[in-house]
Amino acid sequence: MAKKTSKRTPRQTVLAIDIGGSRVKVMTSTERTRRAFASGPDLSARVMVRKVKALTKDWSYDVIAIGYPGPVINNRPLSEPHNLGQGWAGFNFEKAFRRPTKVVNDALMQAIGSYQGGRMLFLGLGTGLGSAMIVDGILEPMELAHLPYRNGKTFEQYVGAAALKRVGRKKWQRTVDDVLKRLLAALEPDYVMLGGGNADKTAKLPRKVRLGLNTNAFEGGFRLWKKGAVKPAGVRR
Repeated sequence: MAKKTSKRTPRQTVLAIDIGGSRVKVMTSTERTRRAFASGPDLSARVMVRKVKALTKDWSYDVIAIGYPGPVINNRPLSEPHNLGQGWAGFNFEKAFRRPTKVVNDALMQAIGSYQGGRMLFLGLGTGLGSAMIVDGILEPMELAHLPYRNGKTFEQYVGAAALKRVGRKKWQRTVDDVLKRLLAALEPDYVMLGGGNADKTAKLPRKVRLGLNTNAFEGGFRLWKKGAVKPAGVRR
């Protein structure tokens, strides 16, 4: 008697794109090899798409997840980014890539990949300051970077990459510690996950603060396409 063979639906391959102020990084859920190219203040959305296509021309993928450095609504950037070029607001990535595409704030994508349950605040210390919360599996995108902090300046102006270069690591660390203390008190997370390119420059992290891996941004992109892994804001169990 012949054995019955069960047919499994092939797992779709996700291309995750992490758009940063200095670099655009890509990885697929099958290859798990990171590739990147420089971004910067002249990079437009259209040029980014063209460069990603060229960089991944030997890769095969079915769907795309994008982490964008700014607010996102209806799968498209809501406004122009602070550290990149123009032409991002309202850009249709799905049409440009000709693949099903999910777009979220870049900090939120890394937060999704860093999430370990409960009430988590994610802070991305990079070119700017990314922020997001996940509360019991429910996504809460945030924009803390441009809120006032001191002397008429914002959080980002004090803990972003430009501030680190300007004041040095020791003084920057003290400011990061103060920002963490304030946000822990205000938002009352169970824990804070630090990510971003400058997260590894921090030392003696306060209680409740954990250092995440930057590859978590890719993991977050993969999880976006995993059924039931995350829930958008406003959706309750």
